[in-house]
Amino acid sequence: MMDAGIPHPQADIAPDAAFRKVARMSTARPALETREEVMFFDTDCGGVVHNIAYLRMIETCRTRLAALMGMDLGAMSATRVFPVVTRTEIDYKRPARLGDWITIRGRLDEISRARFWCAFEMIRESDGSTLVTARQALALVSMPDGKPIRLPADWADKWG
Repeated sequence: MMDAGIPHPQADIAPDAAFRKVARMSTARPALETREEVMFFDTDCGGVVHNIAYLRMIETCRTRLAALMGMDLGAMSATRVFPVVTRTEIDYKRPARLGDWITIRGRLDEISRARFWCAFEMIRESDGSTLVTARQALALVSMPDGKPIRLPADWADKWG
């Protein structure tokens, strides 16, 4: 894969392998890792990643995690049921900088009748430093009316 004559660092990786499944069994809660390289648009004038960029990277990981839970983009489009973030808790521990490669680890953390929590950890690959820890609460919402719905009953059986 080429972009303006520059080889992409993951050119030898199949598109679906841009993230790694960590666990996906009936008794294990879904978890996975994604990778991101810090780009110019992720940083402020000092070359440090700004807060919204971390959330963008978490969004990518969470979208892949939703696919492991049976909510891939095609399924969401077909059913018109979407996971919607209702709360984000985030702790910024160390800054990422331009050019850093970051591993984002995401996992299903908690389930109730109407909400579920996902937890995330962002690690700088070069030195193993934890940069960010975060949790997000999500609810399932039926669109276009925007009505919250209960989580599927089998989620508690599989991952509760």
